Amino acid sequence: MSAALAANDGLDPISAQPGAARGRPPWALAAAKMRLWTLHPKYLDAAGLVALWREGLLARAVLRGRTKGYRHHPQLLRFRRHASPRVAINAYLRVVLIEARTRGYAFDPTKVGPRYRGVVLRATQGQLAYEWRHLMRKLRSRSPHLHRRWRRVRSPEPNPLFLIVPGHVESWERRSGA
Repeated sequence: MSAALAANDGLDPISAQPGAARGRPPWALAAAKMRLWTLHPKYLDAAGLVALWREGLLARAVLRGRTKGYRHHPQLLRFRRHASPRVAINAYLRVVLIEARTRGYAFDPTKVGPRYRGVVLRATQGQLAYEWRHLMRKLRSRSPHLHRRWRRVRSPEPNPLFLIVPGHVESWERRSGA
């Protein structure tokens, strides 16, 4: 299935998660693996960008109170800390949408709320560096051509919504040896 088709299949962001057939609720796998990257989405491979879109839509549903699962996922803290969490997640999704359009993907823009300018989220240098190492590990095995393209980058760009400040990996991060 192409990334464009997968991203615009009209399904709820959690409805097509693998693992549901093995007796797990669909949201369980999404919640366990969810990542709302601090990194600019340009660094993601097709699978990563589609996953980010779906996970962002799931986060949006949670912040809108439209789902029971996933409400306490630590990745949502940065959005909840914003004065207007729903505006923040919509702005985040809009950046993902712009990257998808750049690649020719057909993500559904009606799934993103109104456009607001001036939305800023804070993230630490340590978080950005942690995510970069994590992504490089993923790309090494999943998309070696992108790993070769990006491996020499020493200061990756964040998603434009993020203001990077000094600091360590965020306390909410679930670390996995990166």
